[in-house]
Amino acid sequence: MRIGLYPGTFDPITLGHIDIIARACTLVDRLVIGVAINRDKGPLFSLEERVAMVESECAAISDATGVEIVAHPFENLLIDCAHEVGAGVIVRGLRAVADFEYEFQMVGMNRALDDSVETVFLMADARRQAIASKLVKEIARLGGDVSKFVTPPVCDALKGKFSDN
Repeated sequence: MRIGLYPGTFDPITLGHIDIIARACTLVDRLVIGVAINRDKGPLFSLEERVAMVESECAAISDATGVEIVAHPFENLLIDCAHEVGAGVIVRGLRAVADFEYEFQMVGMNRALDDSVETVFLMADARRQAIASKLVKEIARLGGDVSKFVTPPVCDALKGKFSDN
């Protein structure tokens, strides 16, 4: 069984993430969405909320592709998470050259830790390449329309977060 790991904070999950998830399903039999517990980033959504969003948004993709998709919170090294879930490949999405420079360094470090785990880079659809969770949150915080960047349930969740302020 080919198992892939797609890590991120998913704060929140965007249409760009969903595009990469759908593309990754063509490469693996099981896709683990590693939801990072990165306390340093100070996420808007709790871990439980992010996991629930990932599970909800991925259900239709799993049904359509037949690929098992599971959300897996993690706080350890990415390579250790890959070992935990039995992943032979780490999936990373690329949007721009700046992403590549960072990801190139990460691949080098991960390969130094364990060169048996491959990293695969997937480009999001051109319409989704500019989407970044950080920017989506900023637009939503300022009252802008984020419906072009996230699904309706995630849009509602963002509105709920910022209407509380």
